[in-house]
Amino acid sequence: MKIVLNGNVINEEQAVVSVYDHGFLYGMGLFETFRTYGGSPFLLYRHLHRLAEGCRELDIAFEPKPAKLKVEVAKLLDANGLADADAYFRYTVTAGVDILGLPSDSYKQPTEVLYVKPLPAAHPSLYKEGKALQKLAIRRNSPEGALRHKSLHYMNNILAKKEMNRYPWAAGAEGLFLDAQGFLCEGIVSNVFFIKDGALHTPAKETGLLPGITRQLVMELADNLSIPFSEGWYRWEDLQQADEVFITNSIQELVPVSALFDEKGEAHPVESRGIGPMTQRLLTAYRQAAVSGRLEDGQ
Repeated sequence: MKIVLNGNVINEEQAVVSVYDHGFLYGMGLFETFRTYGGSPFLLYRHLHRLAEGCRELDIAFEPKPAKLKVEVAKLLDANGLADADAYFRYTVTAGVDILGLPSDSYKQPTEVLYVKPLPAAHPSLYKEGKALQKLAIRRNSPEGALRHKSLHYMNNILAKKEMNRYPWAAGAEGLFLDAQGFLCEGIVSNVFFIKDGALHTPAKETGLLPGITRQLVMELADNLSIPFSEGWYRWEDLQQADEVFITNSIQELVPVSALFDEKGEAHPVESRGIGPMTQRLLTAYRQAAVSGRLEDGQ
């Protein structure tokens, strides 16, 4: 595969980042994952806005250039034979090369990497029958700052992914973090929503979750559809009593949850047994927005 490293399209085998890059030494860096629909990146401005805000907090001199990145996206799709395809992108910005030690000055020369890979077609049953949600024993760690960034500090997520190997009954499931107090937080690579009595609920940002781009859009769509929604402090039992449950991320959109597993393997089917009517309404609205590109003008 070909990637873009600091603006240059090169073979992935040629990509080299210094061992003194503080992304490597100290995990000082952020990334965004997004996808294309028919060759066009979806919600790119929102992803870049979040990335820029995080870089400001980390004191990394990064200025987002949406027009330039769109050109690089098109070049990568073409160079990898993926033109007009649905593809997965990861855009990483690290602090760049600096001293061996903790600096006090700004990071003035960040490293930028844009990766792409084909987006495999989802199994037809995924958006009808859904997948399971497995409660994790490991708790979501506290964010480094006031809110969690999509940072290179990913050990908590990786340990959670490895924990999933202990649950043979949960093959293909998403792992669900609780926070240190036992409140619902988020999935390993997703945000979680549930529906009860016609209202949409999702954990509050204060639980330490990553405020997902798709998560925010789902709440906006709910508002447009006159679906009441709230962010709050919820327990595992709230999910068990829900009418519908679904998870979100920028790659998989909205995926219904059909069953809940605890650490002992006890299964609790979600009332909807798959995609429910309100989840379907939100998924349809999401895909209409993606295909129309009406959110791609920087708003």
